[in-house]
Amino acid sequence: MLKSILTVGGWTMASRVLGFLRDMLIAASLGAGPVADAFFIALKLPNLFRRLFGEGAFNAAFVPAFAATLTTEGAAQARFLAERMSTLMTLWLSLLTVLGIIFMPQVLTVLAPGFTDDPLRFGLAVEMTRITFPYLLLICLTALISGVLNGLDRFGAAAGAPVLFNLLSMAALFVLSPIVPTPGHALAWGVTVSGAAQLILVWIAAARAGMPLRIVSLPRITPEVRLVLRRMVPGLVGAGVTQLNLAVDVIIASLLPAGAVSYLYYADRIGQLPLGVIGAAVGTAMLPLLVKQLRSGRPLSAHRTMNRALELSLALSLPAAAAQAVLAWPIISALFLRGAFGELEAAATSVALVAYALGLPAFVLVKAFVPGFFARGDTATPVKVSLVIVVLNLAMNLILTQYLAHVGIALATGIAAWVNVIALAVLLRRRGHWRPDRRLRRRLPRLLIATLAMALVLLGMRMALPDPVGSTMRLAFLAAYVVVGLVVYFGLAHAIGGLSLGEIRRRR
Repeated sequence: MLKSILTVGGWTMASRVLGFLRDMLIAASLGAGPVADAFFIALKLPNLFRRLFGEGAFNAAFVPAFAATLTTEGAAQARFLAERMSTLMTLWLSLLTVLGIIFMPQVLTVLAPGFTDDPLRFGLAVEMTRITFPYLLLICLTALISGVLNGLDRFGAAAGAPVLFNLLSMAALFVLSPIVPTPGHALAWGVTVSGAAQLILVWIAAARAGMPLRIVSLPRITPEVRLVLRRMVPGLVGAGVTQLNLAVDVIIASLLPAGAVSYLYYADRIGQLPLGVIGAAVGTAMLPLLVKQLRSGRPLSAHRTMNRALELSLALSLPAAAAQAVLAWPIISALFLRGAFGELEAAATSVALVAYALGLPAFVLVKAFVPGFFARGDTATPVKVSLVIVVLNLAMNLILTQYLAHVGIALATGIAAWVNVIALAVLLRRRGHWRPDRRLRRRLPRLLIATLAMALVLLGMRMALPDPVGSTMRLAFLAAYVVVGLVVYFGLAHAIGGLSLGEIRRRR
């Protein structure tokens, strides 16, 4: 599992670093004005549906079914299942894409009601979202084939595909900006082209792995397909609830003064680095492994897998959260403070990053706990928890934004994530599917001590050093903070027994 996590996490890190470079270019080109707000809505809408249909409900139902079929019935039957599901997904999502493009003004009236009072922002958002919406179909099919690759324990291509998204987005910004109305339009075209490129990449990888999928003309609803669809129903509701949380954030942010959507986007992008590198990698690697361990009658192995995943999640997310909270201004100013993105925008984004950082460990832990349900074919329980979470998130959004504006949205999201983690952990423990073992209980306090020590050292540096002037110096200071934080945290954690660097090296 650790090797798979490192593979997924390594490629995700590369993608996130390129994503930061892309966001730096976007911030310098668009700032946090109407064009930026419109593009971020255009990017968020297909991604919302992608997480709903492509990664949320579908992966929760498909990956365990594919891995189980592969283990018990062989590659031919597993490929048969994947082809039937890809055909159904293509037909359904093609229809959804066409309808979305046609009725985009009505869709945005619901999802971004604050834009309707600003004809410029609303018109730009409609145009750009129509350009990006085919990305929904392309990236959902990419997610399906990525699920096949994960079931085959081939994680590289699926994890590396998002690199193309960032590379092609940056290329589009440079190449297309002179010939389209705004840089936002150029970025929108780059999004759609990147979806096609990612789909081609994972299809080739699957073909090389002996699983070349094709679209069948008449998809049959076999018992295996019916099982996936049946399990998708609660997963679809649960993913829908999660995405509803995100949609609520967008709706409320659109009602705030111009720039709020952009502040939250840039802050969330920073938070997405550890979430993607740690949380997504852990969840992706855990699910097929847990399915195989449980199907082969090894519950104790599954129990150890869960605890080691939680241990690794905490070992990396705790210091990441503390560093983001302490270094919010140095991070935002170094990455984005240039061009159209001024000090006012940087300050507003920094405060949002502090709020997001408070919930970061919870976001990662959710990714580690949910496979414990999905691997047992239980897609319903996370749904029930999510129904409570969406109500809680909405209530806190409405309350906190009155006092904290856009920062209230970020804070509400983090609080809701912690409630989600606690509920999932309690349910798994009550059912006897997980309990913290002695090693996890022993190491967690040590990880907290190392995290606190690192935060105090970084805070001392922030107070002692002057604010750097110029982009180069800001990046240099940020690099120094990162190096010191890494040395302090990992050195102390290793010294007091919070983690073993030698163990990680041996298991790579």
